[in-house]
Amino acid sequence: MKEMAFENTNSWEEWDLSGQKLKSLPQDPITHATKVDLQRNKLKRVIGISKLNNLTELNLSRNKIMEFSHEMQHLHKLEILCMNQNNIRSIPEGIFPHLRRLKFLKLNTNRLAKLPSDINQCTGITYLDLSRNCLQNIQPLVGLQKLKELLVEKNQLTELPPQLFQKSSCELTVFKASGNPLRCPPEEVCVGGVMDIQSYFLEMEENPNTHSAWTVKTMFLGSSMAGKSTLCRSLREGKPIAVAVEDRTEGIEISQLYTQEIRFLFWDFAGQEEYYLTHHVFITPRALVILTIDLASYSIGDPDSFKDQLWFWINNIQLRVPDSVVLLVGTHCDQCRDQEEVMEKKKDIEEKVKTMLANRRIVLKYQKKNLEENSHASFFTDQLDELDSLLEYNLKVLDLVTLNCKKTEDIAKLKSHILTCIQSESTFLCAESILPKSYEEVEQAIHTLVALQEIPQHGIILLEELSDLILNHVEMSRESLHSMLRFLLRYLHRIGVIIWYTDIDVLSDRVFIQPSFLISVFKSIVRHDLVQQLEGISRDLLMQEGALVKQKYTWVHDLTYRGILQNAAMRILVRRQVEKLVVDDDDLVREVVGTKREEGIILTLLQHFEVCLPALVGSPLNPQAPEFIPGEKQSAWETKRDPDGACLFPIYLKDNLTVNHKWGEDKQDDLSVHIYFLPEIPYGFFHRAIIKACVLYPTHWVGREQCLLCCGNRLALVSQRNNDGDLFIEIRCRRPEKNNEFRQLWDLILALMSKLFVLSRQWPGLTQQVQTPCPERGCPHYFTWRDWQELSNTDFYNLVKEDKLVCQGGHTRRTELIFPKVPLL
Repeated sequence: MKEMAFENTNSWEEWDLSGQKLKSLPQDPITHATKVDLQRNKLKRVIGISKLNNLTELNLSRNKIMEFSHEMQHLHKLEILCMNQNNIRSIPEGIFPHLRRLKFLKLNTNRLAKLPSDINQCTGITYLDLSRNCLQNIQPLVGLQKLKELLVEKNQLTELPPQLFQKSSCELTVFKASGNPLRCPPEEVCVGGVMDIQSYFLEMEENPNTHSAWTVKTMFLGSSMAGKSTLCRSLREGKPIAVAVEDRTEGIEISQLYTQEIRFLFWDFAGQEEYYLTHHVFITPRALVILTIDLASYSIGDPDSFKDQLWFWINNIQLRVPDSVVLLVGTHCDQCRDQEEVMEKKKDIEEKVKTMLANRRIVLKYQKKNLEENSHASFFTDQLDELDSLLEYNLKVLDLVTLNCKKTEDIAKLKSHILTCIQSESTFLCAESILPKSYEEVEQAIHTLVALQEIPQHGIILLEELSDLILNHVEMSRESLHSMLRFLLRYLHRIGVIIWYTDIDVLSDRVFIQPSFLISVFKSIVRHDLVQQLEGISRDLLMQEGALVKQKYTWVHDLTYRGILQNAAMRILVRRQVEKLVVDDDDLVREVVGTKREEGIILTLLQHFEVCLPALVGSPLNPQAPEFIPGEKQSAWETKRDPDGACLFPIYLKDNLTVNHKWGEDKQDDLSVHIYFLPEIPYGFFHRAIIKACVLYPTHWVGREQCLLCCGNRLALVSQRNNDGDLFIEIRCRRPEKNNEFRQLWDLILALMSKLFVLSRQWPGLTQQVQTPCPERGCPHYFTWRDWQELSNTDFYNLVKEDKLVCQGGHTRRTELIFPKVPLL
């Protein structure tokens, strides 16, 4: 439910005081007003608000209010109250019992540590948003029997009150609690919604013998040949395990370790650059990250050594999973000169990591200060809130542990150290989940099915078939199993035991019991030596696909110079990998690999995770291409993909020649918008962004750092640029010849900005700022965009009222050249 919208009018009923820099309420209020909008001001207190006792709607959001005034209890007619995005730390008792008519309440993005015990006497509330606070308990909400929508995301909740979800008294239809360290019920249950939570508590009631499960997903990251696989396998076996160069990880390897009632799920990620793009598919929040550093090759005096082995990884972890715990492990100590060299490098690394984390906070604080000191700071409230959220994240990087992987005692010490870290950092890791006994029984039944080989070796099984097999090993009804199986599978997917893609329609009826099989197939396409793999395809494999040897060389050429991989080549590579893992299962091979008529599982996944996109032949201009209309739902280009065609992998592109040829030279009067992502653009972000954009606009040309998109007769150039170390994405369009064409051009720019914004939400440690550079040649000044993401259709073109704007350098330009605006004809 969106925040209420006030019309920009002043009448005897409605009073609009938004964005006027007010520090206190006006001396002579319109006491008969029923709707008052005071958002985006500088109010710290609302003294005198009780005089407005006819209010039914009050918006105090995006101010600096620190206390919930006792005067609020006199607003007996109040039905809608928005006090989100303030600094409220507590709410006094005795206020809510007087607000009997209140239905809609937004208190999100404050600093509330607890709720007043009498909030449940405000019995008319149907919508309540408490997200982004510091709440540890929501027990006072029990008794709000008309509550239908409840949002408590990003608090500090570990348990939810069962009474809140009792079917006899619960009208809840929407409940969101992501971003909490929940253990009862686990977050995986909450993701399923109210019905899943109710089923969970019913199971807990019927099976009081609960099971406390400690599971830690442990991700091994680091540069290629840093010793990740050796360390992972040695920890698992409890003794040194040597890993040959030819056996190094390709893609991701998964294994498990049980020790002291804790289950470790080891995910060993490949360190070669080509695999980085797929890491986002499997890296999840609240994990223990073991970052390996090759101390033998690490150089104190070489800045690139720290950047490649630590900065790159810590930065991407901070962007993707900012609440993780990172344990630094120095490997190859036996190849260092002596212990003194090891300790010098340890000290250098720890000091540089500390400085890196401190500098990041300084940059964010300066960015926040710049926005706060802006003369129109109220227009940047959302951006300020995002910066506050980033400053609240606490990526914990533990001191570096040095070891010799060839010594059993060093492996034992590291294992002991990891166990100590888990016990002391449990809040960050959220390792414990309280599960009904029946959950444990069903999970054990799945493991039994694998052990008895009742589930195929590859582990791909239909959900309905899996349910039937489980019933042979547990004592429960089909109905009981059906009610719990889906959220149990979601839980197992979350912690990495299985893979189940509920958000991909064509795969939602399948469960991947063996994630390692799926990942092995995945890495047959996304790998560092793909060209060599194509060159090594035998004539027999080509014949199975009906291809000639000369076609193989065409495939190599297309991949090398155009970043395009033919689907036929993809099928051969995947088939070869599947046949290595599974013998004599033609049906499985077709299901995974696909045919000339139907896509296989692997192609579906590659496109779903935006690793590639169908390579379509388009005309230079496509008048039928869809247009973006602000405020309306966007739909991707509706054309059936050709399974016998090809896919474009931007990661394999080497230049921007095709794009440059189609676009030509930049012009001084081009419309240009710069989107800065702070602290920086994540690795692989731009490639995923252009894949999203190309799906929306089918006529396109793609380069390694540029993409040219066509919508009707309009072109948009999207580029990743670097200006003195500041990375940003630029959207550039030719200036239209006629005034009535500006609207369509800005629609195109806003569509692309929206795609970038949606994608950026997948990196919680990321925020953005939008600027339009002054069009005057050589002018270094720019115009900063106000908060725009939540604006309605009409408001997109009312960002700025003036017809002309002047930059700080004194240059005047028409507003439609700077911001979305339709000029007068």
